[in-house]
Amino acid sequence: MKRSYWEKMADRYNEEIFDVRRQDKKALITKAIKKYAEPSHRIIDIGCAIGKWFPVLSPLCKEVVALDISKANLEIARTTHTKLTNITYLQKDMSRTAAKLPVCELGICINAILTPTAKDRRIFFQNLARCIARKGKLIVTVPSLESYLLARLLQREYKIDASSFPPVASPQKGLRYWNNLLQGVCDIDEVPHKHFLAEELDLLFTKAGFTPLQLEKIEYTWNTEFNRPPRWLKTPRPWDWMMVVEKN
Repeated sequence: MKRSYWEKMADRYNEEIFDVRRQDKKALITKAIKKYAEPSHRIIDIGCAIGKWFPVLSPLCKEVVALDISKANLEIARTTHTKLTNITYLQKDMSRTAAKLPVCELGICINAILTPTAKDRRIFFQNLARCIARKGKLIVTVPSLESYLLARLLQREYKIDASSFPPVASPQKGLRYWNNLLQGVCDIDEVPHKHFLAEELDLLFTKAGFTPLQLEKIEYTWNTEFNRPPRWLKTPRPWDWMMVVEKN
């Protein structure tokens, strides 16, 4: 995603952006962080936004490196978390090759790899490898393409929230949707976001110099996908992928 998008979004972040930490009812991400964090560690929060994970990270380590593309996000994070004194703020674009990055023993990257551009994603993964120390761990969550397709299949089959899913307006728009979908790029509120297959994620991290250790579904309720989900629709639930990887 472009920097301008996040700068404009900063003041409305709590209202507009999905809160993964709050919706992770099983606290799988928090458990993974606590499993791998040590008091001597530097932990980098890649795509930290307004700092929702700082209260989890700060007590567990020597230093939190808060990295985000948006200056406005970092300013909100800084003013919100003044009592957390071990946070260093760093404005960087992870999809740029010139980014100068610190090396940390543990990293988290929570739904930050969203750019629809394949070249930018390749650079992002290269930069992930640059900022994690050898044998260091990285905890990543990404939108699931399997979950997106399941939700769209159910919506069409059972006419859920029909007015919110109108037919594609033109052949040109339909072709754009189709070409994007073939790359795992799906619109959320008319903004293209990259979604990932589980096997794709495994391959990307392996190619970037990591060893995948753990793959989990971060499950949500169907209210996160539909305004009025049917009462009978319980499981399977929609989900994001969480992967824990180790730097080679």
